[in-house]
Amino acid sequence: MAPPHSSFDSAAPDAVSAATPAFSPLYQQIKGLILQSLQAGEWKPGEAIPSEMDLAARFRVSQGTVRKAIDELAAENLVVRRQGKGTFVATHAEQHVRYRFLKLVPDSGDEGPAQRSILECRRVRASAEVARALQLRTGDSVVQVRRVLSFGDVPTILEDIWLPGNAFKGLTAEQLAEHQGPTYVLFELEFGVRMVRAEEKIRAVAADAQQATLLAVADGAPLLSVERLSFTYNDLPMELRRGLYRTDSHHYRNELS
Repeated sequence: MAPPHSSFDSAAPDAVSAATPAFSPLYQQIKGLILQSLQAGEWKPGEAIPSEMDLAARFRVSQGTVRKAIDELAAENLVVRRQGKGTFVATHAEQHVRYRFLKLVPDSGDEGPAQRSILECRRVRASAEVARALQLRTGDSVVQVRRVLSFGDVPTILEDIWLPGNAFKGLTAEQLAEHQGPTYVLFELEFGVRMVRAEEKIRAVAADAQQATLLAVADGAPLLSVERLSFTYNDLPMELRRGLYRTDSHHYRNELS
């Protein structure tokens, strides 16, 4: 990673060319350097990043080049521009993105936030499948969480979550249960990990006996299985989540554009 005060001086081009293709536009290289600083935690979620003028001076490029890099970061929901105030690192605490990755919505009405029941939170050795998804080695330490999310006291989502052990040292069931608001905000505040994008696989499944009991449905009842792999900056996977959703009073809603 480039040091905090690196610039496009005589040494900087070598560092950039080693990390990016020679044909990469200059603004893309600046975007990459800003991403490196975000990943390193130089600017925390919710904090302001330096002005375009300051970044232009730091990297020895034009403000237009910096502006184009920030335009892309804003379009990808990595930073947020606020008129008259500056540009800020995006956070899941922002009201309009608080539940950005949760696509299960009620068929009617606003049911409010979910009630969480943490069934398990423990450190385990990563299976080959989990390790492959999180780019770890088989047997590496991961935090495994199992929980039920209820809406209106009706158990609706059963989730199994795996997190890299090194990045989430000290995570406890009590933290997960007591935190008010999206879990991704907890990850930002307590562990400095921001999930910036996710990939999902969705299929229909039938509930087995244990799943049926936890979700208060009949054995064999239809459920929606959603496997999500969430990434932090620079496409580094930081969470594998497998959820089973009841859809008798909810539906999965996605916006396509």
